[in-house]
Amino acid sequence: MSSALSGFRVLISGAGIAGPALACFLNDAGAETTVVEIAPGLRNSGFAVDFRGPTHMRVLERLGVLDELKAVQTHAGAMRTVDAAGRTIFELPAEFAGGDVEVRRRDLTAVLHRRSADRTSYVFGDSIATLRDGPDGVEVEFRSGRQVTYDAVIGADGIHSTVRRLAIGPEDTFVKHLGYHIAGWDVPNDVGALLAVSQAYNVPGRMASVAADDRDPDRAGAMVVWSSGALGVGWLDVPAQKRAIHTAFAGLGWHVPKLLAGLTEVPDLYFDSISRVSVPRWHAGRVALLGDAAWGVTLGGMGVGTGVVGAYVLAGELARTNGDPGTAFPAYEKWMRSFAGRWQKGASPGHFLAPSSRPGLWLRNTMFRRAAVRRLLVSSSTSLASSADLPDYS
Repeated sequence: MSSALSGFRVLISGAGIAGPALACFLNDAGAETTVVEIAPGLRNSGFAVDFRGPTHMRVLERLGVLDELKAVQTHAGAMRTVDAAGRTIFELPAEFAGGDVEVRRRDLTAVLHRRSADRTSYVFGDSIATLRDGPDGVEVEFRSGRQVTYDAVIGADGIHSTVRRLAIGPEDTFVKHLGYHIAGWDVPNDVGALLAVSQAYNVPGRMASVAADDRDPDRAGAMVVWSSGALGVGWLDVPAQKRAIHTAFAGLGWHVPKLLAGLTEVPDLYFDSISRVSVPRWHAGRVALLGDAAWGVTLGGMGVGTGVVGAYVLAGELARTNGDPGTAFPAYEKWMRSFAGRWQKGASPGHFLAPSSRPGLWLRNTMFRRAAVRRLLVSSSTSLASSADLPDYS
């Protein structure tokens, strides 16, 4: 274990994925880490996430969690698009759907929490109210009223980042709505979903999908994507989220009525706009952004893997400079802008999953019926996630 950051106090906002991963790497370098999370506990909602390519695999190995993740991987199958009668239109291979390792988001979060919890102070049900960067550190006041000074503060709190708003600027300056919303929830598997094969049904501007739980075939996961302007629905307002989904998908055939019936019963679901973050700078003084707060695209395809790589680089640069944010943060940002920018700018998951027009839907289906196009999709996704010059901080 390194002691390069011995006594260095870091506050991380966000207990999702990038935040706990950063805590693990910083702890290994000797830092004192605190993770604050507005939710009352670790979140159980969200979809399966994947890691692909040698860069992701190397970072997971250095994090010490690769074997544990392989033990809980989903063994994802193909992504199958079907018509209203359930007939296959096209099928994307498992290599695209699940990468090299796919795990449920809740399983990944739990693994990272266990890996860091013995050396990290986790504070749930609280959030940052104010930040003041001074000569002796960042003075933080929490909504609970506590006041603590840290040597650095990292915003790993997602697309709707509080740290970014406080340190860099308001959300509407940096977050662009891409014209779609996405939601997901668990349902009883009474729709005949095939094990490990996601089935998706489209009409213009709307997509509904379902896949069986590989551990419990009696359960399934539903996901919907639909074209929509800004809805103004808060992330804690579950009744309003359910109303928005019912309004968007009322009257559709296939398995949609059963998925909507299952939605009525669930206490919790994943719900968000599909948006892209574009921030001209990822750091200000002793405050820096990580993961979706800096470069996110909702359902961007490689956001989780890139967030873990970012945690590795950010911790590595802080350790390399013995805790000098003025040197470490620009070096981290320079490397990660090149790496994350490969896929972030062009990612448009809503247009891919739910083309908004009938001609657009026909064109997508026609393209992906071609084996050559499917092979190109797999190879390009792995290439975008890989870098030959991953820094070595050992």
